[in-house]
Parts: sequence; C-alpha cells; structure tokens
Amino acid sequence: MSPIPLSLDYLLRPSSSTSEKKPAIFLFHGYGSNEEDLFSFAPELPEELMVLSVKAPFDLEPFGHAWYAINFDAEYGKWSDDEQAKESREKIVTFIDEAIKAYNLDAKNITLLGFSQGTILSYAVALSYPEKVKNVVALSGYINERILTPDYSEKNHGNLHIYASHGQVDQVIPLEWAQRAPELLKKLGIDCTFEEFPIGHGVSQQNFYSFKKWLENHI
Repeated sequence: MSPIPLSLDYLLRPSSSTSEKKPAIFLFHGYGSNEEDLFSFAPELPEELMVLSVKAPFDLEPFGHAWYAINFDAEYGKWSDDEQAKESREKIVTFIDEAIKAYNLDAKNITLLGFSQGTILSYAVALSYPEKVKNVVALSGYINERILTPDYSEKNHGNLHIYASHGQVDQVIPLEWAQRAPELLKKLGIDCTFEEFPIGHGVSQQNFYSFKKWLENHI
C-alpha cells in the first residue's frame, strides 16, 4: 500500500481491520531522527491499527529532522523554540484530519505515540484538542504548558487515556520533568498510567511490552 501524499511525509502500515473505519496510531519521532525510527515498532503493534509514522517538518544539518529548534548552548539549560513547536502542533492536527479523510480512519479511535520531542508534541496536540485523540503513549518526554492552546484547561479531557514512561537515568530530559505530568493530567480528569524504567533516554524491551499491553487494552 503506497502512502497517499499528505501535508507531511510518513510511512504506513495497513490495518488488518475489516471494519469500515479503521483505528489508527500516529508515531512522532524525537529530535534529530526521522520517520523510520519508530516505524521499527510497527510489526509488533496491534494488527488492527493502521500505523502512520510521521516525519517532522524541519530539516537539520547535516541530517535528521525536528519538530522545533533547540538551542543546546543556551544559558540555564536548553532553550526551545516554542513558536515553532506551536506551528508543528497545528501541522500535526492538520495531518491527522487529512489522514482520517484519506484512509477512512475511525476519528473516535486515534492514538498518538511519541518519543522525546515527539512526546512533547503528542501531549500538546492531545491536551489542546482532546476531542481528536483517544490515547497517548508518551515515551521519554514531558508536558510543555507553553505550547498548549490558551483554552486547553477549559476543554473536556474525560475520554483521553495516557500512558507515560521515562528512564530513571535519562540524561537528555530529566526524570522530574516527566514526573510532573501525572499531577497535571489528574487535574484535567485524565486517566493516566505512569511508569519508570532503569534506563537512559530510550525504550527498553520491558518498557515496550508494558506500553503494548496497555495499548491493547485501550484501542
């Protein structure tokens, strides 16, 4: 199945579902990576899901892609381009709408899976537009409240389910940044599972099987 041209580049694994509208999962990679990275999960993800692994819109030199710029030399830690991040948030929302139409996806059964910067954007999309997302798998990331829509807290998040995990020795995104998420999600009335693993900035086999089991129970 060749991907239909949409506003962002992506890789596709078809769904095995025979229902008219297919459930889908959108994968969003981390800073400096590409759409092939998380697509390696595709053979192991539930067969009924259509898998779309999306390439971030901003090119990095000499290779790789990003959802927004990070200035690693900034004083007081990393400085992220929040305006560019908001731009990517909207690009993702547009892309999801396009994909639902192009592939006849079930708009009520959309899952976002992100890693690192891809997780930050997945949180931003789901919390800003909860009516568009059913599940989020948030790996090695955190909630950046500065890139959420101004009215996000007034929206109904009751149908959103979130699985978040983080490495206890993550050297890229501090564990405590990720640990703040469950409290904020709870205030919004979101069903949330949070797990920590004895790893760095990555996804261990144990982590993978844990979120896969969670996903199977939520699609």
